[in-house]
Amino acid sequence: MKQRVVIYSRKAADDLDWIYHAIAGASSAITADGYDQRIRAFCERLDHGSERGSRRDDLRSGLRIIGFERRVTVAFIVEPDRVVILRVFYGGANWEDEL
Repeated sequence: MKQRVVIYSRKAADDLDWIYHAIAGASSAITADGYDQRIRAFCERLDHGSERGSRRDDLRSGLRIIGFERRVTVAFIVEPDRVVILRVFYGGANWEDEL
């Protein structure tokens, strides 16, 4: 099984920042930090067996979608040597329109 580097697009980084601030505002920075760490660890595990999730070539060539803890949708593409996290959607965000 090939190992790839996981990288985050600028929009994905912005999404993670937004999720952190939304959770911190609703509960606490400690809760937000723990959730952020779990999301990032989940994304980093895409380095092995990267061809997971559902293919959504109808939205973008090579696009894959995978859920995390029933509240987050991760959109990514797999390239020969890396996995690019394109977006990280929280809650009921309409990710299909965004992509």
